[in-house]
Amino acid sequence: MGIVAGLDSSPEFTRIVVCDTDTGAVLRQGYAPHPVEGRPSDIDPQAWLLSLGEAAGGGLLEGVQAIGVSAQQNALVPLDAQGNTVRPALVGGDKRAQVAAADLVDALGGREAWAQAVGCVPQAAQPVTKLRWLAKNEPENAQRTAVLLQAHDWLVWQLLGRPLRRTTDRGGASGTGYWSAATGAYRPDLVELALGHQAVLPEVIGPSEAAGTTPEGLLISAGTGETMAAAFGLGLGLGDVVVSLGASGSVMAVHPEALADQSGMITSLADATGMYLPVVTTLNAVRALRGTAELLGLPDLESLSELAMKSTPGAHGLVLLPYLEGERTPNLPHTAGTLAGLRRESMKPEHLARAAFEGMLCGLADALDVLRGRGVEVRRIFLLGAAAELPAVQASAPSLFGAQVVVPQPADYAAIGAARQAAWALGVSQGGLDPRTPPAWQGAAAQVLEPGEELAVGQAVRQQFTAVREQTHPGAFRP
Repeated sequence: MGIVAGLDSSPEFTRIVVCDTDTGAVLRQGYAPHPVEGRPSDIDPQAWLLSLGEAAGGGLLEGVQAIGVSAQQNALVPLDAQGNTVRPALVGGDKRAQVAAADLVDALGGREAWAQAVGCVPQAAQPVTKLRWLAKNEPENAQRTAVLLQAHDWLVWQLLGRPLRRTTDRGGASGTGYWSAATGAYRPDLVELALGHQAVLPEVIGPSEAAGTTPEGLLISAGTGETMAAAFGLGLGLGDVVVSLGASGSVMAVHPEALADQSGMITSLADATGMYLPVVTTLNAVRALRGTAELLGLPDLESLSELAMKSTPGAHGLVLLPYLEGERTPNLPHTAGTLAGLRRESMKPEHLARAAFEGMLCGLADALDVLRGRGVEVRRIFLLGAAAELPAVQASAPSLFGAQVVVPQPADYAAIGAARQAAWALGVSQGGLDPRTPPAWQGAAAQVLEPGEELAVGQAVRQQFTAVREQTHPGAFRP
């Protein structure tokens, strides 16, 4: 079939991969940072285009037949009736919008009402919350806002020459807070609740559909959010779960149906293939490790891992509940962390280091249990993030999670997923691929870790953690 490209416009840079349409082999790569210092909460979308142009320099896209676009999620681009940006795009977690999130939750009648309406409870990062912030803090800009796009929608629209038709995909739409993965439909009333008036929303097209063709004849696929693109690039299927180790953590599974969760613990997203991605988030993951490293006077996480490996499973009875920033799973927004099990023999640096790793992983295992409790199949767990490479993580994760753990080699999975989407749309347009079945590309190269004989030990560590959690916060966690 030829070659396709996938571009990933992340918060800080643009990466482009050019892939063989049949195998997914990466043939060429491009990279450029955004011409912006740091990670501001407001950014002119033109910066994304400048970065894209630089990354694609030197004839990188020569011979490419189709392009897929992945981009940072939750970036809201408000346009006026003429298609011009009303203000810089609102990007990132945006703590400014925390009050707006609480306002919206109350305005619809609570967390359960939101979970039922769109499968998620408003958080500061979501577009629906940013609309509320805009209406409250910049009423003139809110009034001028006539069209709502996200980052990947805006980039696709620009690549196509700003046509009258504006599109998005179900993956990106599912993170807005005004589109329901369960019904596959927008909730314009929620846009009005947040913004104060209606706005034009992009048409949601199918996973294998093309958004259009450029004047030069280049096919542009639907595009999607970074999370969905990375899942597609990794080749995830039913039974696969991704545990992401960032400052905060997330547990995301592939599931055949949208999961409505009245407690709001599960965020119900759609993926880039027609399936669903229920996600459970913890506020504390690697930040608990960094805090422990600082407390122990260690320079980095590698040193903390090395120290932890000198201890044994269970850390001599030391248990860290790592709720340092409050917590979402369980829902304890105003709590603090707890260190339990202090005895003279456990008061050694290596045991605290071990307890930090076990506390982080047990917190993520709790999030995994929320999904298991809703019937989600957990066959293997993909562990992502720089901390996934640490020996202390790899030694404990399989037995604490009770499943095979896969640590993929570092690669541009979101860009690869975008390229795979482009290959799918191209194949469907040429009549060579089924619109319901994506191209079968080679999976990610990875290290595979089994629980093996350590399973019983890991489950005993989990029980120790659970006992302390229940004693400290009785009834707070109901998976």
